Amino acid sequence: MSRRIEIELTSARPDGTWTWRAAGARAPKGVLDGSLLPDGSKIGSVLKADAEVELDGMTILAVSTNKDKAEKSGLLDLIPSDKPFEAVTQQLAKRDRGERGDRPPRRDGPAGDRRPRRDGAPPRRDGAPPRTDRPGGDRPGGDRPGGDRPGGDRPGGSTRPDRGPRPERRSRPNFTAPPELPQRPKPKRLKPGRSHRNAVLADLPEEQRPVAERALQGGLPAVRQAVNEQNTRLRSEGKPEVPAAGLLSMAEGLLPRLRVAEWLDRADAAKADIDELDLRDLRSVVAAGEDPMVARDESTRAVATELKAALITKQESELALWFEDIDAAIGVGRIVRALKLSSQPPKAGVRFPVELAGKLATATTANLTTDALPDRWVAVLEAAAFSPVRTHVQPTAKPMQVNDELLATVKRVGPLLPQIAALFE
Repeated sequence: MSRRIEIELTSARPDGTWTWRAAGARAPKGVLDGSLLPDGSKIGSVLKADAEVELDGMTILAVSTNKDKAEKSGLLDLIPSDKPFEAVTQQLAKRDRGERGDRPPRRDGPAGDRRPRRDGAPPRRDGAPPRTDRPGGDRPGGDRPGGDRPGGDRPGGSTRPDRGPRPERRSRPNFTAPPELPQRPKPKRLKPGRSHRNAVLADLPEEQRPVAERALQGGLPAVRQAVNEQNTRLRSEGKPEVPAAGLLSMAEGLLPRLRVAEWLDRADAAKADIDELDLRDLRSVVAAGEDPMVARDESTRAVATELKAALITKQESELALWFEDIDAAIGVGRIVRALKLSSQPPKAGVRFPVELAGKLATATTANLTTDALPDRWVAVLEAAAFSPVRTHVQPTAKPMQVNDELLATVKRVGPLLPQIAALFE
């Protein structure tokens, strides 16, 4: 079975045959007789060939040249001109808003001469008098009762006598959002450096640095895991294992110096941003300074004492700002925000002021009225469930509108708000 393919001539042999390959291929494919090639064929020529496909290969039956691509595409030659080039410009004339061009007017007279339809019939286009053959004479509405529109004296359209007047629309509750409160800037998070840790690693011998780096990452458990993984790999390769006891003993001896260096890096970062640092990060640095490995070192005692004093001062200032934010939220009517703030104290175990608690509980109860929407009840109850004033929220009755979402919320927060669960039975 023959087929048409494209071949590329690769070399000429002394016996008059040529080697060829498929166009674009790498290695020669076969050999063809040189008498089949057209005149002017050379190495690298791409030709069309009729090949016979057999089990042991392909036999070239005939070869022809490819036609010129330019002849196929029918491209036109560009003939240059001796005339000078003149640019073409275009300028659009402005048109007034009321200008309508050459269109003929739609009416015989000016628009001001036409009368409204209710005052009388408009003039006809052909100049003829208005039609009077309709019922009712010249009046457009005819003899229908009630004027020119069906519906009598009602000026808005027709009224269906079988339905009567439309019922009045029920007014929807209008809720005006309280004003926004200015947000305090977010505190900075602790970003310790590595100056102290790098100094300790630089003083260690080269063979101890990998063990020290692994101990900094996860302590003795991380060193033990790394040794076990290394021994497992060496055992599979048939090589001797490393002594695990010696490496663990080395890591245990290096760990106190590494812990002190790590804590000093964190302490330096906390001192640099002490006024804007997050209270949780400062508290974690002070707590880490009480570690026996850190507290025994003389270089950490003065820094730990300074950070403890700064922590006490910062806690007092954060408590004052916390109380101010809750009071401001109550003042503008943002009760949900005030309840959420009250459940997030800057210090655990702080006693909530009695006066502020009464003010917040009164404002929360005032939001749980009978005419409030179910969505408002859901938002207030979810915020009050974790507030320190949750037991003082005492609504008098449940809302007039109760949906499934509100019932599910009451069931979920019922253990924290038993008085609300009893109100909904």
